[in-house]
Amino acid sequence: MSHKYAGGCDHVHTHSDNDPIDCHTCHCSVCKGVTGQDTTHVVMFNYGDLAVDNLDGLKRQPFNANNPDGPLELCVCSDCGTPIMLDDKEGRIRVIVPNIMGHDADSMPATYHAFFDAAAGADKPDDGRPVYEGMRPDFVMPASA
Repeated sequence: MSHKYAGGCDHVHTHSDNDPIDCHTCHCSVCKGVTGQDTTHVVMFNYGDLAVDNLDGLKRQPFNANNPDGPLELCVCSDCGTPIMLDDKEGRIRVIVPNIMGHDADSMPATYHAFFDAAAGADKPDDGRPVYEGMRPDFVMPASA
């Protein structure tokens, strides 16, 4: 069966037939540190909307090394080490980075820039998408599952 959004690796697959609740280009230091990218295309789904077929095949580690008890865990395949998703211990969201987690980035384009800090020295993005110091102002984190 095909799904609207699908990714993962040969050992662990994720999919959703529901649209993401947020798609942005992230400029935060945590994403830069985890991905090694200057900016990161981040896609958030409601927790129950992103299914995982092999939860036991995931190795979990804190997403933010400076906040190891924070709610987000980076989940990688325990067989091949491929990053699969960020999982929220509070059951609110599941997050993917399409270009490193096996998803089609073009099917869920970023609509704005988040966590841009002009004091960090980078030029302000000028691609026509809104630029915010945090998440888009109308974003509301879903309630815990």
